[in-house]
Amino acid sequence: MKKIITLLILFCTVSTFSQSNQDLLSHYKKYYKQMQSQADIQGVINALTHLNVLEPSQARKDTLATLYMNEGRHVEALNTIGVEKNDSDSDLAVQVKAFSLKAINDIEQAMIHYEELFKRKPNPFIAYELAEMKIRTGDLMGATRNITFGIANSSGDIVRNYYETQQPYSVPMKAAFTYLKGLVKINEDRENNIDAAIDIMNEALTIAPNFNLAKISIDALNAQKTTNQD
Repeated sequence: MKKIITLLILFCTVSTFSQSNQDLLSHYKKYYKQMQSQADIQGVINALTHLNVLEPSQARKDTLATLYMNEGRHVEALNTIGVEKNDSDSDLAVQVKAFSLKAINDIEQAMIHYEELFKRKPNPFIAYELAEMKIRTGDLMGATRNITFGIANSSGDIVRNYYETQQPYSVPMKAAFTYLKGLVKINEDRENNIDAAIDIMNEALTIAPNFNLAKISIDALNAQKTTNQD
């Protein structure tokens, strides 16, 4: 008899918990939709966090990490989905890992995920990011491969945005890759390739006369050339 009573109590407890869990799920799903309708990003984050605790879902984790990334909260984004490379990662998860790792300046790890993105969907934007990071890490041959791909696959309507000035500006992607080509040239030999690098960067300026970063780099190279001659 005692065993029957114990089983009944256990059944009632489980049933009550299950009902409570479903009620919470229903509540936070409604809360999530309401926060979306109000464009309340923190509210959406809170709702997704609760939903993921109550009903774990990789898709929710990916969405939550994306929201953190879009808010500039890159550490939280990475803590949500991790930093390791997994073949089962969604395209969204790989993108979050790549962008957020680069944002916190973990270039070596970021490149792993950018390479995966490029493998899945090769495009000039990912090629540019890879080329830029490879120049920074000294992989000039790898950067050249990405630049070659980028120049060959950049049509006139694709642009790259730059933010080093008070007013952001855009240049054709071909000009952006040509500028990187100039950086590769000067990094190959900082003493003897100054003129060649300047010529390449002037090509970038011919394509995009408003390319301020190219102008700054040319001025710096000319100053270096003058110093070397003194």
